[in-house]
Amino acid sequence: MAKTPLPDTGRQILTLTGLRFDANLGILEHERQRPQPIRVDAELNQGPQPLLPHDDDIHHVLDYRKVRQIIIDECTAEHVNLLETLIGKLAHRLLQLPGVIGVRVRIAKLEIFDDCEVAIHMECGQW
Repeated sequence: MAKTPLPDTGRQILTLTGLRFDANLGILEHERQRPQPIRVDAELNQGPQPLLPHDDDIHHVLDYRKVRQIIIDECTAEHVNLLETLIGKLAHRLLQLPGVIGVRVRIAKLEIFDDCEVAIHMECGQW
């Protein structure tokens, strides 16, 4: 009985979950006057990647520190009226990262209502 060879590659997805910070977002008067807390979750599909990278160098992979900072910078760059606008801008920016072929992102407004949070999820590119 012949053994099935082990795969050399696998689909790699970088995930950041529960990233919380304040952003200038919304159409209500109190939202226009001060930032409000949001939470961002993001998945970046990098497609097929070697199971064993050719070296152990951060410069040859997608650095999640940079991805985290891009999310914060994009969401805090300016006041945005609609959550739909912000998530579209963020998804577009993340999809431009080298090697990223698909993006799933979720942004939640944590304190818009007393009894729930409001979130939008966007998926684009290849999955």
